[in-house]
Amino acid sequence: MALREWKAGDWVEVRCREEVIETLDRRGQLDGLPFMPEMFAFCGRRFRVYKRAHKTCDTVTGDYRGRKMTDAVHLDGIRCDGRSHGGCEAGCLIFWKGAWLRKVSGPSGDSGGGLAANETQSAASSAPGQCTEADVVRGTMAGSQGEAGEAAYVCQATRIPAATAPLSAWDVRQYIEDYTSGNVGLRRIACGFIYMGYKSLARVRGGRILRWLYDASAGLRGGLKYPRKYGTIPEGTRTPTGNLDLQPGELVRVKSYEDILATCDTNNRNRGLYFDAEMVPYCGRVYRVLRRVTNILNEKTGKMERMKSPCIILEGVVCQARYSECRLFCPRSIYPYWREIWLERVAERRMEVSSVAPPCVTKG
Repeated sequence: MALREWKAGDWVEVRCREEVIETLDRRGQLDGLPFMPEMFAFCGRRFRVYKRAHKTCDTVTGDYRGRKMTDAVHLDGIRCDGRSHGGCEAGCLIFWKGAWLRKVSGPSGDSGGGLAANETQSAASSAPGQCTEADVVRGTMAGSQGEAGEAAYVCQATRIPAATAPLSAWDVRQYIEDYTSGNVGLRRIACGFIYMGYKSLARVRGGRILRWLYDASAGLRGGLKYPRKYGTIPEGTRTPTGNLDLQPGELVRVKSYEDILATCDTNNRNRGLYFDAEMVPYCGRVYRVLRRVTNILNEKTGKMERMKSPCIILEGVVCQARYSECRLFCPRSIYPYWREIWLERVAERRMEVSSVAPPCVTKG
């Protein structure tokens, strides 16, 4: 079965180590995408397809535009733990090439609906062989080190430009596949297009008035306000800080949109950390702390960076690509980072944890 026929919710089984290794080149890669050592732990296990990864976003070159990827999916809840990459705590959703998976009928039992024997052999030999597990491990390191012998890592995130091709935001085929793959529903797609049209109109004519009307409408329909606003603290001025010493499992409420903007400069940054429009749907809602983040890989350089003050990742809170025209409906689901000053601790007995953000862009 062709991977383009796989949909969100389908069951797959990760192939055994030997089959996976046969698909890799000597760098431990297939089509420029690394099979990372962290992924071996999932071999032989079954998972649901979270979303088809037919596109993604470029976080390496800095333009954050969409990129086209072929023959890949994301699996439900399977994120990189960073063990082979210096303990990176970003928790990126892993890309899985079709050659590393087989379709199965369910969470257990026979591989009904799976590949036939000849298709299995074809998938296992779809790339130059000669790879070993040691090559996969060596493939996590770049060929040269940085200053003072600083390690530079290679991971799926650092290889996005090499493993993908440019994708125009005007290529309608991607939105058709967003729907047919089960990644996004028709209502979300329609809401996204309406918002993008409204945003484009606000740029060229009556922006302030149109944004006011958007906010007024949001109040009437119980939605969120216009998500592309900016802080008022002058650039270069020291922004405020807060320290809650939050720990995994604690309940927090994300502060209101207005309260967060009050802590940001005119570039929407608080001590260098950007507050993005994709974070707005979570404002005012309650979530659990997943973890504190101190060490992350710089995807541009592959070097480990230590944050001056830890940021917070919240359970179930991911970028939904609702407000970003160049990467609309990107399935990558990156964790956004939160400053503690943007959060407030709440008592366990008083609040229920929010499950998901509001379902439609036009409702915030």
